Amino acid sequence: GLLGKSDAMDVPFSTTNYTSRLLEDQQARTLADVVVNDASVRVLTASGGFGDDFQIRGFTVPSGDVGLNGLYGLTSSSRLSAEIVERVEVLKGPGSLINGIAPSGSIGGGINVVTKRAGDVPLTRLTTSYFGKSQIGTHLDVGRRFGEQNEWGIRVNGSWRNGEASIDNGNQKVGVASLGLDYLGSKLRWSLDAFNQREDINEFRPQIGFRAGIASLPAPPPSRLNFYPGTQLKLRDSTIASRIEYDIDDRVTAFAGIGYRDGAADQTFPGTVRGQAVDALGNFQLQNAFYDSYSKTTSADVGVRVRFDTAGIGHTLSLSASTLQQEAGNAYVVGSSTKPSNIYNPVSLPPVTAARNAPVKASDTSLSSFAISDTLSFANDRVLLTLGLRNQTVELENFSTTTGQRSAYYKESALSPLAGVVFKPVDNVSVYANYTEGLTRGGTAPAGTVNAGEVFAPYKSAQYEAGVKVDWGRVTTTVSVFQISRPNSLTDLQTNRYSFDGEQRNRGLELSAYGELQRGLRVMASAAFNDAKLTQMAGGVNEGNNATGVPDRTFNLGVDWDVPDVQGLSLNGRVINTSKVYFDAANALQFPSWTRYDVGARYRTVVTGKPVVLRANVENLLGKNYWISSNSYATVSAPRTLILSASVDF
Repeated sequence: GLLGKSDAMDVPFSTTNYTSRLLEDQQARTLADVVVNDASVRVLTASGGFGDDFQIRGFTVPSGDVGLNGLYGLTSSSRLSAEIVERVEVLKGPGSLINGIAPSGSIGGGINVVTKRAGDVPLTRLTTSYFGKSQIGTHLDVGRRFGEQNEWGIRVNGSWRNGEASIDNGNQKVGVASLGLDYLGSKLRWSLDAFNQREDINEFRPQIGFRAGIASLPAPPPSRLNFYPGTQLKLRDSTIASRIEYDIDDRVTAFAGIGYRDGAADQTFPGTVRGQAVDALGNFQLQNAFYDSYSKTTSADVGVRVRFDTAGIGHTLSLSASTLQQEAGNAYVVGSSTKPSNIYNPVSLPPVTAARNAPVKASDTSLSSFAISDTLSFANDRVLLTLGLRNQTVELENFSTTTGQRSAYYKESALSPLAGVVFKPVDNVSVYANYTEGLTRGGTAPAGTVNAGEVFAPYKSAQYEAGVKVDWGRVTTTVSVFQISRPNSLTDLQTNRYSFDGEQRNRGLELSAYGELQRGLRVMASAAFNDAKLTQMAGGVNEGNNATGVPDRTFNLGVDWDVPDVQGLSLNGRVINTSKVYFDAANALQFPSWTRYDVGARYRTVVTGKPVVLRANVENLLGKNYWISSNSYATVSAPRTLILSASVDF
């Protein structure tokens, strides 16, 4: 982002980076399979659903807010396939100064994906896989470098999966193709990425709401059951992006990036009749609909970094400007017939007899900003002080999808400051603190609410954070405390109206440790303790209650062990624990806590002179069913899932 490439020990934030090696060994299919390794991050949907949404520090981060090589708006608004990913970077807390405003204005944190590049060693890798109940896949990964100094690189990835995955009688087809070009010169660095994702699912994992006034929530149905039989989903995403950096001299670097994405989704959009959502026995009144949508996004940034000294104080001065232009449209067609159903014994969807209209423009969004920051270094880099300002402008036009007339408009600007300090009392210890603010585009009432499409004004969020990072050599540990506050959004269970009321204030403590405890034994461990409260509520209603969907405690432990007496064999395991969460602002309904166990093994060998890796993983080993809450909706966990693969390098 704005601060450029920096050592994790030198930035006044809490960050986690995941490498391609981890993605391969855990057999990640999407970005969600990666970020779930951190206790501060939770995935709000299970695999096989419409998309992957995340929660960082108790606030939602939609899939569409994931950055691609530092630019927002270029990844799928549903999910990002792991085949194109070289590294995943997670920043905890508001990152608007670093990268600008995300399309949906996430404040809990940011996720940035770095795409694959060709390495100096030629690569031709073919992987075959078996996933779920009967899904077969193949993946080809080819990388080469050319030129006298290997300055030119090309990386090509193509993958295809087809078959039943995690829903009974379902079928999932996934195709990904990507091209990465780059040039690494002595002063000039350039890259170009182009990729296309296609997904076609029959029977995708459902989400559902619960009826107001029920005394308790029903137990989750079996994980492989679709309680909306007959759902269909088609996802299409195409992206092209380029980035360039040039060292004007040894102190001045100019940079720029630009990208374009065209995405669309066609889906059946089943739901419940208003007031007839799921009751305590699992009964509901079923209604069907079509919800087709598209978005077209152009994203760009440009800037310069200058390094200089004044009176013994080092400076890294950064100036940048960014812009994001996004057109979005939809077509929402509701069926006229309804029928009674039950989540344990579901009936098939009633037909939608109305015409399936093509999506039409619903909004134009413009996010622009100008930023300046300076990182000052004192006392031989023992003290690093970062100060910055970003002037952000949010402009939004909404249009009626029926008449085409403009239905809402606003344009707001605000300054977002950043103050961060890193103090290194000794070489391997960093004590840091930061204060930052972010401007977020106002929420839009989602489809299915009585005020669907209503747009709310932008709002500000604020974060205070402090922590200590220690690099022990083989292991790095981090302890951090934080507070983030922002206006609270909710959908009233009785009126089905989406609105903002009061403030959500999240305070938390985070602990993490990762590294190699001893040769051949790698560990990732983390814990997060959250105190998420509703404050400043109108009339004091629900004042002091827990925020919906935010667990009080989360724990992660992952271990990867090279078996000493069997060369090439490694075993791994992971435990993910989440405490109970409340479903409603009144804290009358709650989902129980859950724990997921994953195990795996891999074996590296050589067959006829070719390196071969065999991998086997089982996710949700005990096959536990549990609810996953996403504010106003809930989905059921993915079932016990077997993943097998064999990779060979030619």
